Amino acid sequence: MAADSAQTDQQVVDNLTGIQRSALLMLGLGENHAAEVLKYMEPKEVQEIGMAMASLSNITNSQMELVMQKFVDTIGEQTSLGMGSDEYIRNMLTKALGSDKASGVIDRILLGRNSKGLEQLKWMDPRAIAELIRHEHPQIIAIVMSFLDPDQAAGVLAEFHDPRVRNDVIMRIATLEGIQPNALQELDEILERQLAGNTNLKSSSLGGVKKAADILNFVDGAIEAEVIEGIQNADEELAQEIQDNMFVFENLNDIDDRGIQTLLREVSSDQLLLALRGAPDDLKEKIFKNMSSRAAEMLKDDLEAAPPVKVSDVEAAQKEILSVARKLADAGEIMLGGSGGDDFI
Repeated sequence: MAADSAQTDQQVVDNLTGIQRSALLMLGLGENHAAEVLKYMEPKEVQEIGMAMASLSNITNSQMELVMQKFVDTIGEQTSLGMGSDEYIRNMLTKALGSDKASGVIDRILLGRNSKGLEQLKWMDPRAIAELIRHEHPQIIAIVMSFLDPDQAAGVLAEFHDPRVRNDVIMRIATLEGIQPNALQELDEILERQLAGNTNLKSSSLGGVKKAADILNFVDGAIEAEVIEGIQNADEELAQEIQDNMFVFENLNDIDDRGIQTLLREVSSDQLLLALRGAPDDLKEKIFKNMSSRAAEMLKDDLEAAPPVKVSDVEAAQKEILSVARKLADAGEIMLGGSGGDDFI
């Protein structure tokens, strides 16, 4: 009987997401130690772990012990040799994430150590950031948005109601190959004036086509189409390159079966039902294949019986699922495919 209980506890822990295990670990550390850990995390990470902590329930002592032991085992395999070395950090993250994905993280870490003003922006509401930079030069807006996470930058972009401004900013982000010292100096002065910060920034390779595509992945469907059309009128080749790097709902078809199953565990049935209303048949079949027979049949019946819905509602549900997919990919739990996905070896 005890063996069965232990096996059940292990299964429960194995089924927890990485965020949930992290939340469980924070709960096990106690308030003071958990606070010391959380203050080194990104704002989004703190929010996600906090939400996971609030949602955890019916966790047994043995399950807590399993998570703690896994953490201790993982730490025991690490070494502090080379810590603090920029080269060590670059090599470690490149091996862990691949060169494309690691580059943005590396820039954020190495640039962020000396950029208190930029770091403060991550804790701000998109509307507040938009008000802060609304009247600045579009190149400064592009630099600031390149530093933000794509979903936060998308929220800022949505606050700019003039399509010409949105198009201009995205084009500048897409063609931003590096930040020159004079641009950084200008950004320094803006942040010092607006946030009373005192930063000493180094040159960094933020921006690029992929960054522009990532931001557009998070904006409302109507804004996305409007921006792409505007960029096409100015630079058709650049617009196509941005679109090629975007991860859209149809690209879920390129995720392997295990990844689809992981994704489905994080998505509500109502959300999935709405999103699939605009999905191609081959993607629907892939989703059905990775569900239990009973669940698949129920979903098929619901799709057939569902009343008409607004296209904007379908697009919003698809964006939410894509956001979940990106978070799982960032946590290393699934691999995204598609034309804009990262390469893995």
